[in-house]
Amino acid sequence: MADDKGEFRQLKAQQRFLDEIEQGIRFANRELITKQVPGLDREKILALAVSVGRLRARYLEAALRLGADEHGEVPSADKLEGLARCRVHYEEARQAFEALRYAIERGYIDVQELQPGAKA
Repeated sequence: MADDKGEFRQLKAQQRFLDEIEQGIRFANRELITKQVPGLDREKILALAVSVGRLRARYLEAALRLGADEHGEVPSADKLEGLARCRVHYEEARQAFEALRYAIERGYIDVQELQPGAKA
């Protein structure tokens, strides 16, 4: 029984430590992001989402052209390079948007500041 209480205290101490670290990380990220990206609002986030959608559409369009333009032939190097460029652009934008979503989910960006009429 005494060992169980000791383990429980140790787990509680570890959890408290991790909570404090997370709080510090949240505070640091919030401060850094707010300073680096002032005026972040709903419109800017939606504009990024639309940009990701456009890049996704271009990537899919380029992919579908491979099948439409070919008659069982291997796509040319130029077409594959174009497809790869479209993929890289789409993936970079998508990952940036995911980083933004992660920051919002983790509390690194205050959602209250993103509300219409709120001071950013």
